[in-house]
Amino acid sequence: MSPPPPPRPPPPPRPLQATFASEVAVTDDTATVTREIDGGLQTLAVPLPAIVTADLRLNTPRFATLPNIMKAKKKPVVSLTPDDLGLGGADDLAGGVELLRVEEPPKRTGGAVSASVEEMLDKMKAGGVGL
Repeated sequence: MSPPPPPRPPPPPRPLQATFASEVAVTDDTATVTREIDGGLQTLAVPLPAIVTADLRLNTPRFATLPNIMKAKKKPVVSLTPDDLGLGGADDLAGGVELLRVEEPPKRTGGAVSASVEEMLDKMKAGGVGL
């Protein structure tokens, strides 16, 4: 009687990341990512949540036209406080960070000019710089 065959290994996990995306389409629980590879285009389906990094071709910038710039100048700028957004006061947003002190860095000392490499090495050894 022969022994039973070894158990099958589990299938490889589905990728949770897609890199160099040139096109992304998101459905309910999956992101379909198209990316450029040496042989052409590769399409991946990754379950969400996933990490997707972008290629230069993913974004097509929109340039503002002059009429839209003029319209934007006329619109009011609304300033909101944390209380307006329901985030509490400034004390609630501090996050427990306490500023202890602020100091200036020590002044830098001037450099020295050496006539030769040997003289520079001697100065460095005398100054405690190990080589």
